[in-house]
Amino acid sequence: MKVCVVGAGIVGCATAYQLALQGCEVHLVDSDRGPGRGTSFANGAQLSYSYVEPLASPATLLGLPSMLLSRDSPLRFRLRLDASQWWWCLKFLSACNARQSRQGTRELLMLAQLSRATLEAWMHREAWRFSFQRNGKLVLCPDADTLQRQAAQVRFQSDLGCQQAVLSPQACVDKEPALGGYLGRFSGGVWTADECVGDPHALSLQMTESLLRLGGQVHFETAVTGFSVKGGRIVAAQTPGGALDADVFVIANGAAAPKLAASVKVSLQICPIKGYSITLPIRSTEKAPSVSVTDLGRKTVFAPLGGRLRVAAMAEVVGHDLSIPPSRIQQMVKAADTLFPGACEFHETQPWAGLRPATPTAVPVIGQMGPANLYVNAGHGALGFTLAAGSAVVLGRQIMSHWPLRESMERITETSTECGAPS
Repeated sequence: MKVCVVGAGIVGCATAYQLALQGCEVHLVDSDRGPGRGTSFANGAQLSYSYVEPLASPATLLGLPSMLLSRDSPLRFRLRLDASQWWWCLKFLSACNARQSRQGTRELLMLAQLSRATLEAWMHREAWRFSFQRNGKLVLCPDADTLQRQAAQVRFQSDLGCQQAVLSPQACVDKEPALGGYLGRFSGGVWTADECVGDPHALSLQMTESLLRLGGQVHFETAVTGFSVKGGRIVAAQTPGGALDADVFVIANGAAAPKLAASVKVSLQICPIKGYSITLPIRSTEKAPSVSVTDLGRKTVFAPLGGRLRVAAMAEVVGHDLSIPPSRIQQMVKAADTLFPGACEFHETQPWAGLRPATPTAVPVIGQMGPANLYVNAGHGALGFTLAAGSAVVLGRQIMSHWPLRESMERITETSTECGAPS
């Protein structure tokens, strides 16, 4: 089976790698000059397998007015004459209820658990180096109400297999001594011991190298502008350099997926949500965090990456704008210096902005849509790094089950089992 995967971010690279393990002839295509150069390049770097609660929740709905009116709010919305944006926002608001939030959490936790098992199997098979650490995650709550909501979420998730603990402020500092100077400015936190961090760009690069060793091919600086369809099936992906034929096509190009899908009359409710990051050299390891930290009050994450500290924040619905206002960088610098004074150098911040491809419910779109041989793996929002491996397995199973030749399915199953892919 020849498969063309469009998009070489972490989700597309994982999809291509899994399909190659299943015995497919994989062609990975991306408009950029290499893998992982978009939203996967410098995002929050957290593998957050247990902390997957959708952004659309009752708490978000209650906090929207104050967040939107504050000049320094981590949330920003820019009105545009775009019917798809308005429709997405209406769907998002309708998803801000307890029932939908809990259902989304269940679905995301199941996918995250599969993703954890899959990535660990891949890492056992490959010698990838991407600053991976299983160092735990500490989520700080700014006030008693937030802590109470998080405690309720912990109780709910405990029935779904998550092992988390609600901590007092002092217990948080005991877990991460570098927060000692921040004591008194938060009301407690949630500790998850088995959460991880890693560099998604580095992993994308190494997944691509593994794909090539498995016989796959890559086509960078190659934009897919549309598809040729005959008899209800796609026969080729159209690029400026010519057509790429395949048996199966996968759209996995994140925030650009809706435009490409629309070329074959497939509608995807995926909105780009802009986020920012800086990556700081660590000056003092004693003053820098050794665990992954999320400050809910500042909506900011801090991930140690082998001598560097990745700081990521903000959620802006502003279309495809990738400009980086200095004020946003200053907010993240201030956050890093406030929580971990003296830990980092600030002479080179490496500012970055990316577009998280989000669905209204936060549950990604994974499966067959439109033409019979077209599949979508997109809409992972802020959890693309976390969910990439599991999503690749889910999509691989679907493609295998739809492939018409029984002998091909049997061959793919045998290849997958030999390569150690989770069943």
